[in-house]
Amino acid sequence: MTTKKRIAVGGIHTECSTYNPVLIRAEDFAVMRGDALTASDYFAFLQQDDVEILPLLHARAVPGGPVDRAAYEGFKSDLLSRLEAALPLDGVYLAMHGAMHVDGMWDAEGDWIKAVRDLVGPEVPISVSYDLHGNVSQRIIDQIDMFAAYRTAPHIDVAETMGRAWEMLLRCLRSGERPFVTWAKIPVLMPGERSSTEDEPAKSLYAALPGHDTRPGIWSADQMVGYVWADEPRGTAAAIVTGTDAAEAEAVATELAQAYWDARGGFAFGPVTGPLDEMLEIAANAGTAPVILAESGDNPTGGGVGDNGLVLKALIARDWQDALIAGITDPEAVAACFAAGTGAELELTVGAKLDPAGESATARFTVVNLVEGAGGAFAQAVVKTGGITLVLAARRRPYHNFEDFELLGLDPRKVGLLVVKSGYLSPDLAPIANPNLMALTDGVVNQDIPRLESHHRAPGIYPWDLEATFTPAPTRSARA
Repeated sequence: MTTKKRIAVGGIHTECSTYNPVLIRAEDFAVMRGDALTASDYFAFLQQDDVEILPLLHARAVPGGPVDRAAYEGFKSDLLSRLEAALPLDGVYLAMHGAMHVDGMWDAEGDWIKAVRDLVGPEVPISVSYDLHGNVSQRIIDQIDMFAAYRTAPHIDVAETMGRAWEMLLRCLRSGERPFVTWAKIPVLMPGERSSTEDEPAKSLYAALPGHDTRPGIWSADQMVGYVWADEPRGTAAAIVTGTDAAEAEAVATELAQAYWDARGGFAFGPVTGPLDEMLEIAANAGTAPVILAESGDNPTGGGVGDNGLVLKALIARDWQDALIAGITDPEAVAACFAAGTGAELELTVGAKLDPAGESATARFTVVNLVEGAGGAFAQAVVKTGGITLVLAARRRPYHNFEDFELLGLDPRKVGLLVVKSGYLSPDLAPIANPNLMALTDGVVNQDIPRLESHHRAPGIYPWDLEATFTPAPTRSARA
């Protein structure tokens, strides 16, 4: 009888703007421990006849500010205690994001992955999956054996990417081949909104990646955009290659890095973009519906706070009709709505409760609907003032999927103007946008990248340094 390979599975997944003053706390994470991990749809691909899965811990949070240090240390300690109890192992798979910034720590994923490596020892292969907006360091590269990153933005290949990292690990264990990682840092940082894989030049750059996978000795070729709103030393784009042929891996990393660098000036916004007032003028004169307006500077899925009342204030001032704003995070306003009850009228000051640097709007609202989440943590209130319907959330969250609206009794397809705190639109919303507008608003995920303070990034990064030069210099993992 063949002995089953013992593989531990865990990870931590969030994205952190260092410009966001609101820390991500332990209670902001959705946490799966033990069998809950393997029972989830998120890890449905794991089941294999010749594998014994040892589920550890996976913690995932909506992007925001830095992770509270105590919360991070608590999750890491929990994972490591479960990992120690699972020893001995044949392999480890870690499902990560890559853009986590822990309060007081420069390389959070490096710390997490090295702690796993130190515990399992040098012989156990580790495979990781990342968001393409993650930041990588030499410390990370030196701990891992296989790497896979999303190849789409918006991210429609999450399951495929996780499966790719998993299958590489199985291939390693079944065949006895030992791959290694080669990478090349690229001194470019773009916001996701300028590097969507649905728009050129990213579309062509990412479409080419599967072709590199078929080259001799190459297992996976990945292109990292990096995460632009974290002012930390590891912040850059990168080409990352997993393979067994050193020369071919170096050649692929060089080609990917050079192609990305050469295309740097061509990255542009996909939707119509401009200042808020200009976008509202276009929306007012569109004559089509639904117009979808993305408020980019306060996008919670990019690390924004999600509580700015800027657009609400502007729509009230214009006496806008047939608008739906989804949504604004304001736990105090939600609590007031629940206390008043459905049908009640009350005056609310909405916005700038989490980040006082934002704007608030005061108006008289009617409570239309109340939805209470687990323990009230995800409580939401639908309210209306004049021709404006507003979704209020007790906890930071996006509204990107039709099911988000259906839960509230709303249909984004049947409004004149839909406002969402977003950058590029989700796969649900993008097809119905008529037209798709993006307001370049202020916030902790501001799109005016050269204006972002950059105290800790390496010098010579585009677009802060428009005269920067670059020659790819691939580096292998120390494990090679």
